[in-house]
Amino acid sequence: MPRKPFVPGAAVVVAAALAAGLTGCTGSSSPDSDATDAKSGSAATSSPAAEPGRYQTLPEACGLPSRGVIHRMLPGDGQALSDTEAQKVYGGQADITYDTDRRVGCRWTRETTAGTRHLGLDIQRVVSYDSAVSDDDKAQALYDKKELAAQIPSGGAGSPSPAAPSPSASKSKEKGEGVVTNDATDKSAADKGATGKDATGKSSAGAQGKAPSGSPSQTSDPSTDPSADPSGSTAPRVLVDLGDAAFLNDKLVTADSGVHRDVTVVFRTSNVIVKITYDQWSTDKTMLPDSQELQDKARSLATELSDSLSE
Repeated sequence: MPRKPFVPGAAVVVAAALAAGLTGCTGSSSPDSDATDAKSGSAATSSPAAEPGRYQTLPEACGLPSRGVIHRMLPGDGQALSDTEAQKVYGGQADITYDTDRRVGCRWTRETTAGTRHLGLDIQRVVSYDSAVSDDDKAQALYDKKELAAQIPSGGAGSPSPAAPSPSASKSKEKGEGVVTNDATDKSAADKGATGKDATGKSSAGAQGKAPSGSPSQTSDPSTDPSADPSGSTAPRVLVDLGDAAFLNDKLVTADSGVHRDVTVVFRTSNVIVKITYDQWSTDKTMLPDSQELQDKARSLATELSDSLSE
């Protein structure tokens, strides 16, 4: 049989086609590589996540305040307590919460012949699930809502809270149920109309401070009389020396069952918000709980807790 002729040009064409095919396969990976580089570049240029808060866990609430502070806030009437009774009073009752890393609390109560005192502690750890909002900013927003709800004066101080009873004011309040006040306006007006003196026993004379004719002059020691402080030291106000932000509220409530004063201190430190509630009940409506004492003790506890959390 005759052989088929060999054509060198055909081999060249086949080789060129194969080379072109290989080149095309190799070049096809280029768009994917560019896309990958583009994606990694866009991720690198995105905004970083907001900073997490300082606190990732919470302490046990009932054991956080020192026993000495609890003793001072829940004074007795001279009657000794047994070990079991002391543990019940000063050990506190823990709040039931579902996540102790997010919220804890404790309650203490002391009953005496002079009345009853309640102390409450609530600690909340705030977590922001928005990558653009830090835990601290989220906590500040929640704190601002609490301050707004408490109607704390924007200037940081308001009218002084009542510090002493007056017969005319007590009679007018006994007619109602659950009368709440956090200033001395109504009591001062009633006292001035009846005695010519304000709630602190001072003369209601003019700016010269002179007593009315026939009345003995009244003096006040600013160190012992909170109402003598022109800034209103017992008024609901912002506290500038506690945590990152803080306020104090003080309300006097009169009901058929008696009278009680409720003092609240709320402060924020980083992403934790602490709320202290402290109140004193009295069945004798003529004996109003002392505002200055309750506030001083509540602030002392708040300072201790702020220092403990900052350690």
